Amino acid sequence: MTLAEFEIWINKLMVGRTLLLIQQHHTWNPSYKSFSGTNHFTQQLGMKNYHISANGWADIGQHFTTFPDGTIVTGRSLEKTPACLKGANTNGICIEHFGNFDKGGDEMTEAHRNTIIGMTAILCKRFNIPVNTQKIVYHHWYNLSSGERNNGSRNNKSCPGSNFFGGNKVADCENNFLPLIRERLAGNIPQDDFTPQVLKYVAVNTAKLNVRKSPGGDLAKDREPVSLGAILRVYKEKDGWYKISESKNHWVSGRLTIDVVRAVVETSGSPLNVRNEPWVAPGNISGTIAHGQEVFIDREENDWCKIVLENRWVSKKFLRFL
Repeated sequence: MTLAEFEIWINKLMVGRTLLLIQQHHTWNPSYKSFSGTNHFTQQLGMKNYHISANGWADIGQHFTTFPDGTIVTGRSLEKTPACLKGANTNGICIEHFGNFDKGGDEMTEAHRNTIIGMTAILCKRFNIPVNTQKIVYHHWYNLSSGERNNGSRNNKSCPGSNFFGGNKVADCENNFLPLIRERLAGNIPQDDFTPQVLKYVAVNTAKLNVRKSPGGDLAKDREPVSLGAILRVYKEKDGWYKISESKNHWVSGRLTIDVVRAVVETSGSPLNVRNEPWVAPGNISGTIAHGQEVFIDREENDWCKIVLENRWVSKKFLRFL
């Protein structure tokens, strides 16, 4: 798709999964020299095959790939969690930008630059994602092994490139990339994803959850099934069925979901420890979550909160519930 075609398409697409952040990546290899101008699908298929055969994933990792000519190719369904950034996949949209944007690598074309800016702005507007460095993130900011956000201090890729819009650091994003997104949005900048119309949030607790046109009715042909672990907004409840769209009659069975609570991590600015068990003990830390990051909680126990569908716990006193 062109950028204009993408905007029309994404604004019509119905997505059940709650989307809270946008990941920015570059492919590094393949780089611009692998692009002929007509081999978009060949390159996308090559990435998909590599992700399946070498990484053992079920599908291509990213939701979208942008190309040097400014076009966009779809990948993994938006109803599925991406497999691109450990620590920030759950509610993420993953975009791979075709090319090597490290210093000394590819010089980004004007068409590519325009699409990266425009696509990010379109996604922010469509899914009400605020323009800040908690919601628009670079792969470089996350530890490859633990998924801890450390802003590039150790065991990190350079992705989306050490020369991506002037650099891959948080300050580079704030100073060089985000102002372009805000400019493209022309003042219509989302502030907060939470809306009072939402009755509650639930997590899908089955491999595939069908979406129906009414409680217990026929399948909704304009919606894909929702995948395990997806967080859904519930706008109405009727006889054990949940309406998951504000504008359309799209319903799912409540018995195949679990109730969750949305919260944001609030510390003094330092990362919040994530633990394997709901207590403090030596060797019990499995990672960290950055200040300002949002999480969904499915269980509380003695002032500890369990992250949805994971055996990982955080202290309740560092969470602000939304």
